[in-house]
Formats: sequence, structure tokens, C-alpha cells
Amino acid sequence: MTKIAIFGVGLIGGSLALCYKGKPDFTVVGHSPNPNSVQKLLKRNVVDYATTDMAEAVDGADYIFLCVPVGNLEEYVQKLMKLPLKQGCIITDVGSTKASITESAAAHLKEGYYFIGGHPMAGSERHGVEAASSHLYENAFYVLTPAKDTPQAEVDRLTSLLSHTKAQIVQVDAREHDDIVGAISHLPHIIAVALVNQVRSYNESNPLYQNLAAGGFRDITRIASSEPTIWRDILVNNREVLLKLLKDWNDEISRFVQLIEQSNGEGIAEQFRIAGEFRSKLPERRKGVLTSLYDIYVDVPDHPGIIGSITSLLGNARINLSNIQIIESREDVPGVLRLSFRNQEEADRASELLGKEYAVHA
Repeated sequence: MTKIAIFGVGLIGGSLALCYKGKPDFTVVGHSPNPNSVQKLLKRNVVDYATTDMAEAVDGADYIFLCVPVGNLEEYVQKLMKLPLKQGCIITDVGSTKASITESAAAHLKEGYYFIGGHPMAGSERHGVEAASSHLYENAFYVLTPAKDTPQAEVDRLTSLLSHTKAQIVQVDAREHDDIVGAISHLPHIIAVALVNQVRSYNESNPLYQNLAAGGFRDITRIASSEPTIWRDILVNNREVLLKLLKDWNDEISRFVQLIEQSNGEGIAEQFRIAGEFRSKLPERRKGVLTSLYDIYVDVPDHPGIIGSITSLLGNARINLSNIQIIESREDVPGVLRLSFRNQEEADRASELLGKEYAVHA
């Protein structure tokens, strides 16, 4: 029987647990210092058993997943090294920064144990164990960042275990990972927050900014609503990479300032052209480090019960609705519903189904 211990059984840890829960030859134990959280895990049947006792959780564990915030990873590794772990135990994490924890673990790791950094590049707009799903990692990239002296046999052993997630396992150097993820995830979060705060400052003297900042502005800045404490730890942890990226970003913005000052229309158009050309080559319909939402818009009359009718149609067709928003609803204007789904297939099915009775727009 292979024992898997998971610390921090939220969205990420809970989804990992569900990939193994109930399968032959696996026992999944969850740990939380909060007794109420332990009871919730058991009630939701996410793990085989749960405990507030760290030593009990890791006793005989073959694999330990640290799904705690980035800022707590080093503390947890140090605590684990004070416990009698099973020889050959593999410790891994799910943080979005890898160099610091990989180096820290190497400094504290005792002989007979292995640390292999990990980063499943998938998520959800929802949080907590309530949002956990055994399908979260399917077709997503799962990055492993083993130290150079980690035996390949141990990396292969963890890779084999992770095959149950149906993710695509990729092996990358820890610092290279931080450079890439810093550019495609951490920097965009900073830009989104800065942009929203810039508009917020304008709105203090003119509330029309907030009233008109709907549709596209809200969509492109969605990640500015990410959990502050988590992102505080990530950005501080990856500060060296981000400082370089922010300097490069300032250079890109300076280029636009110069083009606009010079009224250089051709130069502006060229920037959009080369950006569009590169963006068109990006993979579509694949899970990535930034959570995708797939939206359709439905024009609906202002009738009582209309939203219930639409959600019932989707539910009866077993189409999972991720989010719903009323964009417009006035007496003289049809209401517009924005319906969000977790993948393109369900968005397409919903569009076809609802299009038989309503005006649907992509």
C-alpha cells in the first residue's frame, strides 16, 4: 500500500488527493492544523483519513505533498526533517516559485530522503477544497524541478505517481522555471493590479471610470482579484526575476511612449502586428498557468424565472456552469447573461443548446 500525505488540502491539494482516493494500493491522508478543516475533509470524502498531528500524517508515508503557501514551504521542510520519515520518502511541493525552495530543501534535507520541486500549472477561479476536482490536472503541464544530484530513479518514481493526474510531466531547471513563470504569470498579475489601481485613482474624481469599465476591461484584469496573501509571498519569493522583468516591461512601455510622442502610426501598427503574430502561435484549448474561462453571452428577455430556466437547461444537459453574471437588465433593453465554463467543449455545447431558444454570442 502506497501512502500519500498531503499538507494543505485546498483546491490544489484536494484535487491531488482525489486523483488517488479510492484507487487500489493507495492511502491518502490529509493534514491541517485546524480541527474544523480536518472534519470538513472527512465529511467531503476527499481523503481516506485526516489529522492535525504532523507526525501521524507522515508516519510511513512514501510521498509527501506540500500544498501550503510559498511563504510557508521552508518552514514545513524544516519541521519534516525533525520527524522520523520513511526511508526513501519523496517530498514535493506545488508552489509557483521553485529556485528558493529547491535550494532551501537541499540545505536541510537528511540522507535517505528526496526533495523534488513541483508546479502543477492548472487552477480554478474558485478556491478551497470545495472546488477540488480529480480532473483539474488533466491535459495540464506539471513541472518538476529536481536538483542536479537527485537520482533519476526517484524522479521517475514521482513521475509515475503523477501519471494518475493525467497531466503532462515536464522536467525543468528550477531557475529556468522561475524565469518563465515569472514572465507568463507573475508579471501579468502585477500589470493587472497596477492597471486596476491606476483606473481606481482616476475614479476617485470621476465615478464614470468605474461605471464604464465593464466588458473587456473587466476581463483582461480578472487576475487582479487574486488572493493578496498568496501573491505577496510569490512576488517576494521571486523578486530577483521580477525586478529584471519589470525593467524589461518599462522598456516596452517606453517604446510605446516614444512611438505615440512621435505620432508614429506605422511603428504602433508594427508592434500590434508582431504581437498578434506571436500570440496566434500560442497553444489553444490547453490548461495553463493562468486559469482560462470560456464565456458565451445570451440575450434574454426581462421575464421572471428566465435565469432559472437557462440554468435548468444546462443542468439537464449535464453542462457544468462555472459562473453567471447579469451584465444588462433594464426595462427597455434585453438582459445579457455572461455564462462562464471551464473548457471550450462545454461552452460550445451550451452555445448550441441555448441557441435554439435565445440569441447567443461568443
